[in-house]
Amino acid sequence: MAQITIVGDGPGGLSAALFLARSDNEVKVYGTDATVMHFAFLNNYLGIDAISGTDFQTVAKNQVMDSGATLLEQEVESVTIDSGAITVVTDTEAHSPDFLVLSEGKAMPIAQSLGIQVLTGDDEMVPVDQNGRTSIPNVYVIGRSARPTRSQAIISAGDGAAAALDILSTIEGREVQDWDSPPKA
Repeated sequence: MAQITIVGDGPGGLSAALFLARSDNEVKVYGTDATVMHFAFLNNYLGIDAISGTDFQTVAKNQVMDSGATLLEQEVESVTIDSGAITVVTDTEAHSPDFLVLSEGKAMPIAQSLGIQVLTGDDEMVPVDQNGRTSIPNVYVIGRSARPTRSQAIISAGDGAAAALDILSTIEGREVQDWDSPPKA
């Protein structure tokens, strides 16, 4: 079982948490519920007719908690990496996860504090591969930080899923997919 810390409780972070927790990993999600989803109305999210961003967040958080992830309503004060060991510090604890997923949105204070190269242009962004991997081993950046001009909930959720599947594949040492067969009648 791996320990994974996710910073950010919007669609990207929650999606990553769902996939990772369903695979019996220890998943902690830190957030303050300050996501821009509270200003959104979703009527273009596959499988959902229409829902307010706030209602979507409530449903998503419940689903993630039901999958076994721990949601902590607090900020991460700092993250350091020393000789490959990640340390996450909040006002109440410090711990060292195996993987870190940053879904910080547009500001990206932790990504910047880690010295991850931030590309500038019209919008700053963190360069990542197709799975959200950064230049730092076991550190992922997803959602609006990686795609500032594509800040759709469904895209961020997809980024979270891609990062989670990449982490699961790393843990297993083989390509992992997450799908279930319908129950047999």
